[in-house]
Amino acid sequence: MAHNDVLILGAGASGLYCAMTAAKRGLKVMVLDHGAKPARKIRVSGGGKCNFTNLDVTHTDYICRNPHFVKSALARLSPWDVITLLAEDSITYEEREHGQLFTEQGAGKVAGSLMTRCTRAGVNVRMGCEIKNVSGTGPFTVTISDDVVTADKLVIALGGPSWPQVGATDLGFRLAKQFGLQMVSPRPGLVPLIFPKQLQDFCRDMAGNALPATVETGGTRFTDPLLFTHKGISGPATLQASSYWRTGKPVIIDFLPNQPLEDFIEEHRSSNAQFRNLLGHVMPKRLPGLLVSGALGETSVSQLSAKQIEAAANRIHRFTVVPASTEGYAKAEVCVGGIDTDEISSKTMECKNVPGLSIIGEAMDVTGHLGGFNLHWAFASGAACGEHL
Repeated sequence: MAHNDVLILGAGASGLYCAMTAAKRGLKVMVLDHGAKPARKIRVSGGGKCNFTNLDVTHTDYICRNPHFVKSALARLSPWDVITLLAEDSITYEEREHGQLFTEQGAGKVAGSLMTRCTRAGVNVRMGCEIKNVSGTGPFTVTISDDVVTADKLVIALGGPSWPQVGATDLGFRLAKQFGLQMVSPRPGLVPLIFPKQLQDFCRDMAGNALPATVETGGTRFTDPLLFTHKGISGPATLQASSYWRTGKPVIIDFLPNQPLEDFIEEHRSSNAQFRNLLGHVMPKRLPGLLVSGALGETSVSQLSAKQIEAAANRIHRFTVVPASTEGYAKAEVCVGGIDTDEISSKTMECKNVPGLSIIGEAMDVTGHLGGFNLHWAFASGAACGEHL
């Protein structure tokens, strides 16, 4: 039976960052993961380019029942700390819109950098280990496929159930319940939305088309590209809003977010072009015919009445739909909700009522916006935990 100072369940971004941080302090660290390769979510993130952080990280970029929880860890690991660490392994980056940083060498290099650092620090990373049972309250005992290992400290870094195709499960949540930790009901986040049946023809007609849009739900709105799918909508604006959407609640879409329709019409008041044809110059050509169909779309711009303009503005700026559902965890980039942060120290990530047990990464009720914030939280929470184990 192998005994360790620290046993980390999960070889993802948070688990590896925590492992290398703790091991550099002289602790004997073992990481267990059921997958064949470590850092699988990192390897597929950002379309394989890995959006590893964001230059503008603040606590306002996170969804958490306690909005102040993330402040301590974020204050101790800045985007420049991550940039510097990767630069030591000759990993460079390109900056995209909204402060997003992507690697120029690919996501595999980031995963490789973390693994190399763990190896240098003496971390024992064991892959292909199915976790059969976890017991004890310090020391902790973990039974895996072919062994039993123990440790004084246990870290749950198992993430959430999003992206099951790369091995994600809900084991972290099940272990949390085993230890008596409270949960904030989990749901898919950063996920495409599915429209109701009556709008499925609309979606099929528009599938593959993209345009700038504002997507709003529950009083929170995002302006970014929107992409139509065969089932509904996706794209950055949709994914961002999806993390705030609740079943049965409406989503409001502004298909012309940068220009009031009334002003656009006034600029072309003398035009004899059909209204839908004119709109085709500022949005995908099929969309106007679906939003302002029939007589309204066929009316010449010069003949539009105030009532018609108001009706068109409602359809274009305030298109309202109640989605049938999301596309679920299989298409979700993150899980919203998770282990309640009231159970966890924001400074050390240790559970308040289970000494020696720590929670890091996506398993807890901390969800970042799109744009590198979730990976940065994985690194920040892993570092905060590793520094205090």
